[in-house]
Amino acid sequence: MATGALTPSAKDVTESLLEFPDNFLLIDLCGEYDRNLTTIENSLGVQILRRGNQLAIIGEDGPRHDTLDVLRALYSRLEAGRSLDPGDIDRELRMGHAADASPADQIELFKGDTARVEIKTRKKLVEPRTDAQKAYVNALFDHELAFGIGPAGTGKTYLAVAVGVNMLISGHVDKIILSRPAVEAGEKLGYLPGDMKEKVDPYMQPLYDALNDFLPGKQAAKMMEEKVIEIAPLAFMRGRTLSNAFVVLDEAQNATTMQMKMFLTRLGEGSRMVITGDRTQIDLPRGVNSGLWDAERLLKNIPKISFNYFTSKDVVRHPLVAAIIEAYEADEPR
Repeated sequence: MATGALTPSAKDVTESLLEFPDNFLLIDLCGEYDRNLTTIENSLGVQILRRGNQLAIIGEDGPRHDTLDVLRALYSRLEAGRSLDPGDIDRELRMGHAADASPADQIELFKGDTARVEIKTRKKLVEPRTDAQKAYVNALFDHELAFGIGPAGTGKTYLAVAVGVNMLISGHVDKIILSRPAVEAGEKLGYLPGDMKEKVDPYMQPLYDALNDFLPGKQAAKMMEEKVIEIAPLAFMRGRTLSNAFVVLDEAQNATTMQMKMFLTRLGEGSRMVITGDRTQIDLPRGVNSGLWDAERLLKNIPKISFNYFTSKDVVRHPLVAAIIEAYEADEPR
């Protein structure tokens, strides 16, 4: 953390100075063409000026103190030898300054009101960027069956796959099974070219994308070849008992009630299940109930099952995505 003292400017009481002992780390903190500082300025409504190895923060008391906390936290991250990308800045702006992160080779999950939550994978450390995401990750570690419900872009599936990879490489489970309904294909699957894998792979691509973010390509391919990691349509789960596995059902709003019941009853000893979905994007035929809606209604009072909810405020894709979701939500009552 930066060791310089904060001192009010003699010219302007709304200005504070923060001094950084390592000028090279300060360069990384500012980012190329000071783009990191610009992001913080736009988000918190302050002005940040660089003066040698100091940053001057000009603004009202509340935003100015928030900016100081964010800059300290990001600099501390750099001091620990870790990278700084736009996602890290976004996370710090959303969640505020938390306790210093532990080294990557220590326990991957840190809990508590002020603790930082991190998920260790082969390729990167994954950090939730919002309070809802943080609570969700905690629930994934604490519960054998967890639901993540909310709009697209809130990290429901991404974080679930990250936790699955973490549990696999730490020996808590023996395999990962990722599934989703291939609703768009419907009865036309048979007319698509190729074998069954080639027919359904386009619908599974988001799961492949998430997986490749956490495991080196060759290692992920080897694990899939050895069936340590499976990616399959929901229909392929029938008749199986999934033991010592981390199982994710994505796009669960497109599972029927019977499919959802079938999937949930696959849970075996030593396994964990995560069900993710968006109730506003149901593609089932008219008159067919969503299994996600029914599961939420029937299971919400079972203490050992976790339900975590996300809103447009938890969207971590392009800022326009959150605005689009909010616009559609505002139009729903009409």
